[in-house]
Amino acid sequence: MRQLAVEELGPLCAEQASQVTLLDVREPWEVATAALTVAGVPTVRIPMHEIPQRLGELDPARLIVCLCHHGVRSLQVVAFLSRRGFANVYNLAGGIDAWSLKVAPQVPRY
Repeated sequence: MRQLAVEELGPLCAEQASQVTLLDVREPWEVATAALTVAGVPTVRIPMHEIPQRLGELDPARLIVCLCHHGVRSLQVVAFLSRRGFANVYNLAGGIDAWSLKVAPQVPRY
């Protein structure tokens, strides 16, 4: 599985914004508590348990960065997508919690 450090997300999106999609696999209450957005990069929010039914909402040609709270659920989604032919999928290591700690302290931790 490919891991992406939170410090690498900004530069990656700056270089390839037109090709990147953020996939947030957290539950709606988690997204309401803390959200990660990057200007110019679309975010798709699909809770982990809904991924199999909503797979058609994702474009396998795009670079997809999966995220959750700590990077555990999103790592499982990366494995799932990889098995289904998504070749360019990354896990955001440490999830939104690491993002809050290392990149954007204004994003609430929970």
